[in-house]
Amino acid sequence: PEIRFAGFTDDWEQRKWIDTVDISTEMVDPTTGEYDDMPHIAPGNIEPFTGRILDNVKTVKEEQLISGKFRFRPNDVVYGKINPQLGKYFYASIDGLTSADAYVFNGKNGITQKFLYSVLQTKDFFKYSISVSKRSGMPKINRDELNAYSFCVPKEEEQEKIGDFLLGIDNLITLHQRKCDETKKLKKFMLQKMFPKKDANKPEIRFAGFTDDWEQRKLGDTVQITMGQSPDGSTYSETPSDYILVQGNADLKDGWVSPRVWTSQMTKKADAGDLIMSVRAPAGAMGKTAYNAVIGRGVAAIKGNEFIYQSLVKMDSNGYWKKLSSGSTFESLNSNNIKDAEIFVPCDEEQQKIGQYFSNLDNLITLHQRKCDELKEFKKYMLQNMFPQKG
Repeated sequence: PEIRFAGFTDDWEQRKWIDTVDISTEMVDPTTGEYDDMPHIAPGNIEPFTGRILDNVKTVKEEQLISGKFRFRPNDVVYGKINPQLGKYFYASIDGLTSADAYVFNGKNGITQKFLYSVLQTKDFFKYSISVSKRSGMPKINRDELNAYSFCVPKEEEQEKIGDFLLGIDNLITLHQRKCDETKKLKKFMLQKMFPKKDANKPEIRFAGFTDDWEQRKLGDTVQITMGQSPDGSTYSETPSDYILVQGNADLKDGWVSPRVWTSQMTKKADAGDLIMSVRAPAGAMGKTAYNAVIGRGVAAIKGNEFIYQSLVKMDSNGYWKKLSSGSTFESLNSNNIKDAEIFVPCDEEQQKIGQYFSNLDNLITLHQRKCDELKEFKKYMLQNMFPQKG
């Protein structure tokens, strides 16, 4: 490989799967009661290409399993054999059962478990699994196809270092993803508690010193709203010196306008700092712009502060806009829908505190998500360079 740990210089040895990997045949009866408290982790419980077990895992008893399942133990490698292009695999740290749609692997004859798990994630194995699983019906890689696969193997000490290194990256990804998910849950909870509920004029949770009722207003009486107007198609360009064009959700990334298309025609505009609302499917989705931009008919620009932004985010998450747009054949909002929407507003100082609180949560979510993405890209790079490339 191009990248190696210090001290390793020997050539890797070509080995066949059939000589280096045991594919478990230990299928058990989950109805005996012996496995009731064990988790049932099927391919559907695994995040693609990361090995991260999702939060939707239930025990064998909760799943009410009635057919045979494969048993796995700590350090076993579990691999989803149906649709291998989905990349469903994990390195077990607990006892459990998995479905008949998965294989349980164990290395033998000098192949360590951690290295075996790393091999599953290589570009070469992925390409092989896709090529041999193409058949009529459901794509699936079978035992004979696995046993025919060959790959290069270093000495065990180098295997362990590679396996530990890649699992360490996985653990960091899982950590940041968990932090991201926890912060999203906190934000969702606090959005319900820090804004008044229906028929109430005060929220359940407030910053110290604020006791006054919130005032109900129409959004159009509180902020300036500009509905978009699309420029002529002939004016669209890929020239960054033209006006940035925002047409809809496709032009937003992580809640911010991400320039993708430009136009030479100024129709309706949004100023840097404006809020951007999608008025077509998904109607009500929110974002912001750090740029001056032309807005097409798929969005509206709103001159509002962070409090207004979070209020609109809450309305979207509660399905407020979907109820308004569901009557039309094409999910959309018009000017009156938006201007007549009623919101509750506290004094300016409380608005500022609430807005800042949720802005901080958004920044944490973005930070952890960005770290996850960076680590995934780093892992992808290392997988390409820590294993010999064929041909």
